[in-house]
Amino acid sequence: MKDTTPTTFAEIDSAKVKATIEKIDAALKDKPVSKQVKQKLDYAKKKWPEALDRYAVQEAIMGDNRNSYSKTDTDATFMRMKEDHMGNGQLKPAYNMQISTSNQFITNYTIHQNTTDTNTLKEHLNEHKRCYHSMPTVVTADAGYGSEENYAFLEKEQVTAYVKYGQFDREQNETIQQKHPFTADKLFYNEKGDFYVCPMGQRMEKKGNYVRETTTGFKQTITKYQAKDCSRCPLNGVCHKSQGNRVIEVNHNLNRHKREAKENLQSEQGIAHRKQRCHDVEPVFGNIKGNHHFKRFMLKGKEKVTTETGLLCLAQNFRKKNAIEVKKAA
Repeated sequence: MKDTTPTTFAEIDSAKVKATIEKIDAALKDKPVSKQVKQKLDYAKKKWPEALDRYAVQEAIMGDNRNSYSKTDTDATFMRMKEDHMGNGQLKPAYNMQISTSNQFITNYTIHQNTTDTNTLKEHLNEHKRCYHSMPTVVTADAGYGSEENYAFLEKEQVTAYVKYGQFDREQNETIQQKHPFTADKLFYNEKGDFYVCPMGQRMEKKGNYVRETTTGFKQTITKYQAKDCSRCPLNGVCHKSQGNRVIEVNHNLNRHKREAKENLQSEQGIAHRKQRCHDVEPVFGNIKGNHHFKRFMLKGKEKVTTETGLLCLAQNFRKKNAIEVKKAA
C-alpha cells in the first residue's frame, strides 16, 4: 500500500538527509553510474546535512516570531527605518521601542523584536502592570494596534480603549466611501436571521465557519456567506470581481470590537483623548530624535538595549521636569 502521509519541511533534518543519501548510494553501488551522478551525490553528502544544521541554529536564534536577525547583534531584527538617508528603503538591524506617556512624561517603556506594533501591545501593558501593580484605566493608540487580539485583551483587562482600527480614518472620508459602495462592511446584516443582503436585495446565506490562527497563535472565527445566483445580476462585475456567486468572509467578533471602538473614538471623551495623543507621545519621540539626536542604540543585545532605553527615558523625564521648573520660575 502506498504511503500517502504528506512530508513537511518540519520533518526534514540532517540525520534523515544523511540516511536518504546513504540509501541512494547503496542502491547505486553495483550499478553503472555516470560521473555527473556521483558528483551530485558527493555534493549532497557534503553540503546538505551541514546546511540543514546551520539552518536549525539560525531558526533557533530567530525563534517563532521573527524571520531575520543581524549577525552582529542576533537579538536585533531587520526593519525599515523612517530615517533612510539612502532613500531606497534599506532594511537595517533594529529594535521596536514602545513607550507610554502622560503629559509628555514617559511612564512605561519596552523593547521588542517585532517589526510591527500590533503584537507589542500585550507585552507592553503587562510590563506596566508589573511596574505599577495594575493595568492603566485608559489606553489611547493609533491604528497600528487595532487588532482583534488586542481589543479582546483590553476588554478582558477592563481597560477603556480608544484604539483606532485599520479603516477608521478612511471611514471618515465620504469621498473614499463613495468610491467603494459594495464592500462587505456596507452590506445589510440581519442579525436575527444571520444573513446578509446584497446590493440587489438578494439574501446571502451562511455557508459555515472556519478558524484562522494568527502568527501569535490567536484564533479567529471566520463566517462565510454566499449569494444564491449572481449570473443575471446587472451589478455583476461591479459588486464583486470573483467568478461565480459572491462569497464574503466576516469576522463577527472583530466587527463587534470595531463598533465599540468607533463609538468610543467618536465620543466626546474619545475626541479629547485623540487630540491629547497628538501632542503627548509624538513630541516625546520628536524631542529624543530631533533635539537630542538619539537615533541609534550604542549597545547590543536586547537586555543591554532595554537598560539603555531606561536611561534614555530617565533623561527625557528629567529634561521635561527641568523645563517645567524653568518655565515656572520665569
